[in-house]
Amino acid sequence: MHGTYEANLATHDCDVLIALGSRFDDRVTGRLDAFSPGSFKIHVDIDPSQINKIVHVNEGIVGDVGEIIAMMIEEWEKQPVYAHKAELDAWWAKIEGWRALDCLRFGQDQAPDAVIKPQQAIQRIYELARQTGRDTYVSTEVGQHQMWAAQFFRFDQPNRWLTSGGLGTMGYGLPAAVGAQIAHPDALVLDVAGEASTLMNIQELGTIAQYRLPVKIFIINNHYMGMVRQWQELLHGSRYSESYSDALPDFVKLAESFHATGLRVTRLDQLDATIRQALEHNGPVIVDICVAEGENCFPMIPSGAAHNQMILGPEQEAVSATISKEGQMLV
Repeated sequence: MHGTYEANLATHDCDVLIALGSRFDDRVTGRLDAFSPGSFKIHVDIDPSQINKIVHVNEGIVGDVGEIIAMMIEEWEKQPVYAHKAELDAWWAKIEGWRALDCLRFGQDQAPDAVIKPQQAIQRIYELARQTGRDTYVSTEVGQHQMWAAQFFRFDQPNRWLTSGGLGTMGYGLPAAVGAQIAHPDALVLDVAGEASTLMNIQELGTIAQYRLPVKIFIINNHYMGMVRQWQELLHGSRYSESYSDALPDFVKLAESFHATGLRVTRLDQLDATIRQALEHNGPVIVDICVAEGENCFPMIPSGAAHNQMILGPEQEAVSATISKEGQMLV
């Protein structure tokens, strides 16, 4: 639903689609009858009931994904290396053309007192955490911040990303961070959170205090249940209902009441120093990052649309008016 332009168009236009342990829920498929319509589909899953449950596939393989991948690679390596070089070169050129749109590009006002874009906040959390050189685990709650974390926290190691995916489990991130920190006491553990999701399991700050866990909680605070507001704006004619909160707690004082350090950021020129302060502190920290309230998460496949019917952000709309049936950009 919020995958990159190039990945979604590649899924839509590919000749062969290999799905490994996929549930094929509506967040993955978009409009079911338009899901990767021309591809030969291979679905690998350890649970036989998942094969052909939602998406009809050409080949269903039941087994352990690790073993099946090894067998696939063995068969692939038997093929002549350059048997389809021209076709593959043309396909990669097409993908690179889509990638050139830079679908995750966003504009951040660089004035010192500028309002912080949520994408900027997460990008800087990633970059400054990486500079520490520490093994880093990241959990998220649910909503826009979850999607932005997936887009802007560039994971390069397995098993470092703890999220509930498309299950919508608000409140997941904080207890997940607790578990990660207990399992890896010397690691840097970050919970990238939304203000509404944080309140779902806020009592776990007591667990963090009791076990002296140095978890860092970064609240991307836009005063909304952000993904609910985004859907209401884009899909329901801006008819907003119960998505805004003007009664949030003071997260700095809340942190202090749970024996943690509380910090707040309201301007761009405060962002880096505050993130560094949180990362360097040897105890638990809540950082309340006040961000632009109306920012939306793009790209986005609207509910019931196909993979080649994405809504792009304002930066991309300047060069892409619409997308044709073949997934080509019309300028």
